Amino acid sequence: MSAQATGFSVKLAQSEEELHAAQRLRYDVFVRELGGGGTMVDHEAGLERDRFDPYFDHMICVDDATGKVIGVYRLLRGEVAAELGQFYSEDEYDLTHLRDSGRHLLELGRSCLHRDYRGGVAMYHLWSGLADYVERHRIDILFGVASFHGTDVQALAQPLSLLHARHLAPPELRVRAQPDHFTPMNIVPSEEIDRIAAMKAVPALIKAYLRLGGFVGEGAYVDTAFNTTDICLVLDTTRMNERQRRIYSK
Repeated sequence: MSAQATGFSVKLAQSEEELHAAQRLRYDVFVRELGGGGTMVDHEAGLERDRFDPYFDHMICVDDATGKVIGVYRLLRGEVAAELGQFYSEDEYDLTHLRDSGRHLLELGRSCLHRDYRGGVAMYHLWSGLADYVERHRIDILFGVASFHGTDVQALAQPLSLLHARHLAPPELRVRAQPDHFTPMNIVPSEEIDRIAAMKAVPALIKAYLRLGGFVGEGAYVDTAFNTTDICLVLDTTRMNERQRRIYSK
């Protein structure tokens, strides 16, 4: 799979060299910038990796002018997760509703861009590659954890409460944080939410999924290893309205 546009190429990593380039970018973003870690992180080589990497497809965006990998997406289809025995996010969320739906699932994760390319068109090219991948594999539901930086839930009370109040998934799609680390998101009463300020505090990637009609699961997961507070996003492609479908297909 390969999609090209002026200045950028998007493809699935095919070699160990390309995988390591993706892991180096992840290290720069998730470890150096955000202070994350993990048992398999290779600090000497500068690689952010884990035991799930061999099972995922790794979508990379390459700057054609430099040959450098500047964007990454990690993708796990339902049939591959069945062979593995779990999805990555099942350590954080109960995915029973999605698993029992009988629909084609795709888990997304480790999405990141090099700092010099944020706010530009690179993410657009990654999303175009993702749309092609979804169509190729006839995916019905996309989901995955997305993160707020930091683990102070009270500092994130406004945006978490807004997401719970306005974007909670319907019952048939409502994944729920695992009981042993369930952190409520409805911290602030709905009438006390400053909607403008709260939405400004929501990371851009989460807002992008919401614009496409995405939902959030119930409960957050505080990931101390990655120095993040995670939510689970769920996007049912059949629920998109025509405006959202045009945005997605573009």
